[in-house]
Amino acid sequence: MNKTVKIILVLVAILALAFVLKYFKDSNSKSIEDFKVEEPFYTSINTKAVATGKLNPEEEIELKPQISGIVDKILVEEGDIVKKGDLIAKIRVVPNEQSLVSARSRISSTKLSYDNAKTLYDRNKSLFDKGVISQQDFENSELTFNQAKESLGQAQNDYQIIKRGSISGGSSANTNIVAQIPGTILEIPVREGDQVIESNNFNAGTTIATIADMSLMIFEGKVDEAEVGKLKEGKEIKVILGAIKDKEFPAKLTFVAPKGIEENGAVQFTIKADVKIDSITNIRAGYSANAEIDIESKDSVLAIREALLQYNRITEKPFVEIANGDNKFKKENVTTGLSDGINIEITEGVKLGDKIKVWNKASKDNEDEEEEND
Repeated sequence: MNKTVKIILVLVAILALAFVLKYFKDSNSKSIEDFKVEEPFYTSINTKAVATGKLNPEEEIELKPQISGIVDKILVEEGDIVKKGDLIAKIRVVPNEQSLVSARSRISSTKLSYDNAKTLYDRNKSLFDKGVISQQDFENSELTFNQAKESLGQAQNDYQIIKRGSISGGSSANTNIVAQIPGTILEIPVREGDQVIESNNFNAGTTIATIADMSLMIFEGKVDEAEVGKLKEGKEIKVILGAIKDKEFPAKLTFVAPKGIEENGAVQFTIKADVKIDSITNIRAGYSANAEIDIESKDSVLAIREALLQYNRITEKPFVEIANGDNKFKKENVTTGLSDGINIEITEGVKLGDKIKVWNKASKDNEDEEEEND
């Protein structure tokens, strides 16, 4: 029994010793880890600001009625191109009963005054012709007659306006909605039969239609406060529309807001730019757009990929590791310049031909993918 136990213990000891020897052998025989290296290169670096926004017509107006009533007829459709003065819609007036009765009563009252003034005028004219009254008395009666006649005409006109919305036979009618500018009908928010309210000092009124000149478009967007200080009015920019991604439209910056608005914890500044639209491109109002603005650019500068930079955890200063012998690297502090997010300018610390360590070593799969791309 004791002999068997001894044999088992010896076997266990031999197996343990073999495992330990294999472990140290594998550890010592592990190949030295290789790092990829890259060299600095000369390139051009451009920094850009991107503003998100929309493309809107520069000139856009809303047509509103000058009198309340019912939409009787709409003569255009959304998307139609109209000229200045074209008839857009007609309004049918629904008169206020109290106002109508008051206007009719005023006509009756002024008619009585007119009839009395006419009778007095006719009598005085006859007497003046016979030399019974003076010329001054006759002229006074004539003035009274003319004033009564004018008052009667005004009362009749008021009645017509209240009842029909316009004077019969007039050259212009409040019930006609006409285009104030040439352009495209963007929206008609009302339909025939809808009730509309006139525009006055206390009410904006009901919008009958919206017209815009689609040949004059502006970009309205917002930029961050970190970039707004580098923008100047008159700067040439590029506008890319979300609906037309394969085309860029030149634009000129015309406005940079003097005051920012805080949105989601960041201060944003509104910018506007005139966009040049060619005649063959079909543009619609409200397209989402991005504006690319060149902030700063440099040609033929010594640069490296920004991913090669490392930062001291204490001083937060950038440095790189440069090859110094066989798979050995030394830290070298660097001074950086312009960056576009991919490449960064190096003004001090490295020179052309240096082997810079790629410290974010890629996995084998990534290395194989890079080799395939090469």
